[in-house]
Amino acid sequence: MMLAQFSNETPDEAQQLIAFWRKAGRELWFAKDPAFDALFTESFIELHELAAKGQLDQWTSTAHGSLALLILLDQFPRNAFRGTPRAYATDAHARRIAMLATSWGQDLMIDLELRVFMYLPFGHSESLADHVRGGELLEHMGPPYTDHAKKYRAVIEQFGRFPHRNSILGREATGAEEAFLRNGGFSG
Repeated sequence: MMLAQFSNETPDEAQQLIAFWRKAGRELWFAKDPAFDALFTESFIELHELAAKGQLDQWTSTAHGSLALLILLDQFPRNAFRGTPRAYATDAHARRIAMLATSWGQDLMIDLELRVFMYLPFGHSESLADHVRGGELLEHMGPPYTDHAKKYRAVIEQFGRFPHRNSILGREATGAEEAFLRNGGFSG
């Protein structure tokens, strides 16, 4: 991963993505809305493909560039490729960017409304250490974010992974995971 020197100038494409995301708002950020998914995909698929190849890593030179990159690597695939393995394909890349951005304090330069997207890659991980880190970062944001983080972490503590991803990723579920899902357990 090649990173640029710090800069004060966020790329235009990153600014456009953030404006789109901000305008969509909370109602659409976490919803399963096919019309929004289609618009998001159509508008930003090319940028996502570049980001997935590491060709936009230089955006980490600004806090808003890192935010845009995290939206492209962590949120975009969950909308564009919902229900497929590709929804999780850039998670590791997103986590690396999130680790760098938070270690540099870039998260604190982002408006509180959007700051959660600097932290979500930790909560989407199947690593307990990432959930611990994400929980620490989210602490200042309070509910509902801390509540969701605790719920996600509890699933990882119990199973070591997210059982609802098993069928999507071609993993065999354990009996305990199947029972958990049958009984209305966490679905992502």
